[in-house]
Amino acid sequence: MADTTDTAGGPGDSGGPGASGTTGTAGTASASGTTGTAGTASVSGTTGTTGTARSGAAGPAPALRKASWRQIGPGIVVAATGVGAGDLVATLIAGSKFGYTLLWAALVGCLVKISLAEATGRWHLATGRTMFDGWRSLGPWTSVYFGVYVVIWGFLYGATAMSSTALPLAALFPGMPGGLKTFAIAAGLIGLVLVWFNRYARFEKLMTVLIGIKFLIVVYVAIRVVPDLPAAFAGLVPVLPDGSFFYTLGLIGGVGGTITMAAYGYWINSKGWTDSSWMKMMRLDNRVAYLTTGVFVVAMLIIGAELLHASHIALASGDKGLLELGGILEDRFGAFTAKLFLIGFCATSFSALVGVWHGVSLLFADFTERIVRGRKGVAENAVEEVAEGRRERSWPFRAYMLWLTFPPMGLLWLDEPFGLVIAYGVLGAFFMPFLALTLIWLLNSSRTPREWRNSWLSNGMLGAAGLLFVVLCVQQVRDLLR
Repeated sequence: MADTTDTAGGPGDSGGPGASGTTGTAGTASASGTTGTAGTASVSGTTGTTGTARSGAAGPAPALRKASWRQIGPGIVVAATGVGAGDLVATLIAGSKFGYTLLWAALVGCLVKISLAEATGRWHLATGRTMFDGWRSLGPWTSVYFGVYVVIWGFLYGATAMSSTALPLAALFPGMPGGLKTFAIAAGLIGLVLVWFNRYARFEKLMTVLIGIKFLIVVYVAIRVVPDLPAAFAGLVPVLPDGSFFYTLGLIGGVGGTITMAAYGYWINSKGWTDSSWMKMMRLDNRVAYLTTGVFVVAMLIIGAELLHASHIALASGDKGLLELGGILEDRFGAFTAKLFLIGFCATSFSALVGVWHGVSLLFADFTERIVRGRKGVAENAVEEVAEGRRERSWPFRAYMLWLTFPPMGLLWLDEPFGLVIAYGVLGAFFMPFLALTLIWLLNSSRTPREWRNSWLSNGMLGAAGLLFVVLCVQQVRDLLR
């Protein structure tokens, strides 16, 4: 799996940076493709050192730091955020329909996500520029698209995330006045408070706890159902059963693949990783993220194959399918296992909620600040501002959190407007192809220092991801418009 992400400019590459061992290097941050240079980018957070945000050919590359398991963090955040309850249901249904046959597709999906997240992180570290800064350099159309998308997506996602967290809570604590709506509103408000009053370091610790809970519970349940190991190993051989084509594509492209992949670069900057000296660390962090995601997917496939496929039990689509699974687990293994699974379901949904409240708000803050300052002609170093936590204290960051929390609460009482759902589905389907294809554009151009541009392997993986998401996009739009 290492070959998937080590696609550009490692220490052994021709023209790459020197050996690691030097820390606290200071220097200027130059913006690729521009004539001026930006100010120094300070590395805040864990290290408290100052690093060089380097772009283009100007100045020597900073020495690569040694990757340390102790510093892993942003990858845990993206894994906790990217896999929500809907992803678990999709994987569970794939296991219930096809058993272990599509296990290989789940692993291929992890490789695709590793490539996308690595490319996002590499852009931030190699250029000293944020993802939105890169998009803006491609033309004003990217700002128009992102602005429309993030407003509609946030409105509908807020209601979905709150409802998804409320479902297992309502099952665990029946009889609560107001029922599902009370738990949903409470989930949104708690997420808002946790992100509003805490900076990235505490946010990362919270996400680590949540992912630990859901990781241990899902793996425990998968072991409890006693997996058929010979069948699981046979599922590593690529096979497409009849009627499985779009299930396979969805499994490869869907699980762990959302707008939060674009937030990964902001999280590594928030950690204090601001220049290419952190490249090794970012790659280790990224691999851990999607290896963890892979464990989730495999565990849910095992549960679906063993509990549902063999018994010919069909689950409802959507988050309610997980509640049905809780009932099946109670019949087979007792109330303790069922309640434990509901706790894991709640941790999965709530971690996705909190992650979006933080990560997508960072994206929105960068989007807003760049437009406002661009009109005023004010220069800035966005990577430095993210690393120092200034974006988390900005009014656009907090305004978007409020947008995610309060307006969507109206959908808890009303049926979702059909036209808005259609618009959300179409825009959502287009985001992942947008991310994959713009990364290919950015990382093969002079905007990126030569030693960190895409290799043939990275281009191949990103190109395959872009094609995959375009096919899924077309299929989703067709399904929505039927």
